[in-house]
Amino acid sequence: MTPTQSRMARAALQWSLHDWAKAAAVSRMTCARFELGENIADDSLEKMQTALIEAGADFIRRAGRVGVTVPE
Repeated sequence: MTPTQSRMARAALQWSLHDWAKAAAVSRMTCARFELGENIADDSLEKMQTALIEAGADFIRRAGRVGVTVPE
């Protein structure tokens, strides 16, 4: 998951940083730092990605392009 994909997923799921942080059991600042492109702990990134996946996000990376799909 890239920072761009996390922003896309949150927008599609209508999640704020607070919603995402709560679902992932990490701090809101950790989520914000990731989306700004800063380094975060691997275990935090895994929790954050898992929370979005459990909410229905599917991350796509192909031919130099990234994307996210979510249920309608």
